[in-house]
Amino acid sequence: MSEQNQDKHQQRQQKVKQKVDERIAAAQKEQGIFQVITGNGKGKSTSGFGTVARAVGHGMKAAVCQFIKGTWECGERNLLEKAGVEFVIMNTGFTWETQNKESDTVAAQVTWQEAKRMLKDESINLVMLDEITYMITYGYIDLDDVLEAVSSRPAMQSVIITGRGAHRKLTDLADTVSEVRNVKHAFDAGIKAQKGFDY
Repeated sequence: MSEQNQDKHQQRQQKVKQKVDERIAAAQKEQGIFQVITGNGKGKSTSGFGTVARAVGHGMKAAVCQFIKGTWECGERNLLEKAGVEFVIMNTGFTWETQNKESDTVAAQVTWQEAKRMLKDESINLVMLDEITYMITYGYIDLDDVLEAVSSRPAMQSVIITGRGAHRKLTDLADTVSEVRNVKHAFDAGIKAQKGFDY
């Protein structure tokens, strides 16, 4: 790179650095973060579990409620439970397999009561509510109850909600919203879900 090109590059990067530094200086409020990870693409729970692992890696306490995939072996659960992460699992599996609204509602409510306990516990730095959006959509858990529990949690506790079709009131309340978009999925090409990659 010529000296002139290097100077131009350095000037551009200095402008970028200045903007980044200004944003960092402006973001000084300290509080727990409420994040919603939604959309039709693969990777919502995986993203949430990555944040749980990050918190644990920093010596923080994390807890997880799983509302859908409880009957499957879960690689993240296998790992994170050994690191002290509490898991509460609905254990009914996919609602389209049980096809019993009454028993699914009871199971969802039992799991939700445990989630509410976590959301009141100041010692828990991060709570992940995996696939809870389905429970709200199906009417198994009341949306307003979720909004109230998340809003009244300890000030420094962070919460991650995952699942498709997150209600607008959840995304409005959230500090961070990520939408995972499906471009292409191996399952659509007939490829079986792979242990260690898909679950």
